[in-house]
Amino acid sequence: MSSRQKLSRRDVLKGMAAGAMAAPLFVSGRALGLEDKAPASERITVGHIGVGNRGADIFHYSQPLAEFQSVATADCYQNRRDTVAGVCKGKAYRDFRELLARDDIDAVIIATPDHWHVPIGIMAARAGKHIYIEKPLGVTIEQDLALQKVVEQKGVIFQYGTQQRSMPHCWVGCELVRRGVVGKIHTIEVDAPDGAAGGSTAEAPVPEGFDFDMWCGPSPPRTYTNDLCVPPGTYFVYSQSIGYLGGWGAHPLDIMIWGSDADLSGLMTVEGHGVIPTEGLYDTVYNWDMSITMGDVKLIFRPGTDRTKFIGDKGWLQVSRGLDLNGASDPAFDPKKPAKPVEPTDKSLQVSTNHSANFIQAIKSGKPPVSNIQDAVRSDIISLLCDIAVRTGEKITWDPKKRDLVNPSPAAKAMLSRKMRSPWTL
Repeated sequence: MSSRQKLSRRDVLKGMAAGAMAAPLFVSGRALGLEDKAPASERITVGHIGVGNRGADIFHYSQPLAEFQSVATADCYQNRRDTVAGVCKGKAYRDFRELLARDDIDAVIIATPDHWHVPIGIMAARAGKHIYIEKPLGVTIEQDLALQKVVEQKGVIFQYGTQQRSMPHCWVGCELVRRGVVGKIHTIEVDAPDGAAGGSTAEAPVPEGFDFDMWCGPSPPRTYTNDLCVPPGTYFVYSQSIGYLGGWGAHPLDIMIWGSDADLSGLMTVEGHGVIPTEGLYDTVYNWDMSITMGDVKLIFRPGTDRTKFIGDKGWLQVSRGLDLNGASDPAFDPKKPAKPVEPTDKSLQVSTNHSANFIQAIKSGKPPVSNIQDAVRSDIISLLCDIAVRTGEKITWDPKKRDLVNPSPAAKAMLSRKMRSPWTL
């Protein structure tokens, strides 16, 4: 099959004609032990970039889907990429750019460390690939806005890894809030698991089969230590992440976005404090206490469980990925077991029960998925504003319409972007 034919196939998919005849792009489903797979012409071919802990999970969860066909992996760890590629009988790459250059790959799942999410996402969109990115989004607001611009310009499908949007009880809770069961919202409480101090700074030998320079990528070069490139170091080192403000905050903040548009209701002011470790490897903010005003709605964001509580003039409703943490002031509206079934209408939030399947169906239909780029940027910006407020010690004001800081100090303005190590750019 020529490159022109392969690109034509992807164009057909984008044009909502995924059933068009095409030669098989890979080995047969029977050879893979996947007798239940759809015909080759109806499958979406997927490359997996980052197949460590979370990336491997997504890979395995997606394999039973009839229209999902994994064909390649890319990872800085040779054993990871080879092992996962072996499962799907695909090709393994050290350099993700070789995977992106393949014309026969329709979509990519990006589950790398945080500092790589947006740079790879932008390159993937420019290559015409549909994108599924694990949370959080970027390490700066500049990155988030840049990714959204490219995704929208290229017209590719973007799915954010906020899987709670495919959990029925989370849909019920946010849908009920949207329908006004708590009345006019005046306060929202958000908790996310906390970060920590620690981590070894002692230099250690780079493991065999690990491309440490590629792993660092656009982040500043560092000395390798045993805690740097493995959890929780992948989340708690500031050169490559903002910690659980974003890494865990992404989930309950996303529920806030899904259940209300409070963040768009007026100027947003962010202030608060947190701990920035001064010893050890880890140096992202933890033990934060943020007070945020969004128009006339107050948001309180602190460490704790994983929950979002909407409080209005008619009562409260709490939504969480953890089923037992859901509840409401009126038991009839408890998201985990409402008194009456909550049926979707033509004005309801999108219904999804499988995040990967929703991504595939969005690609085939051309319709937005349940976790779109616009909402991903909205929630991630809140995390990033909190980081700016803690690190500068200032009250930060954000204009959600202009999507810019209001009268920022030089220190706050400088934190909108980060210098990227050559040759990497946005």
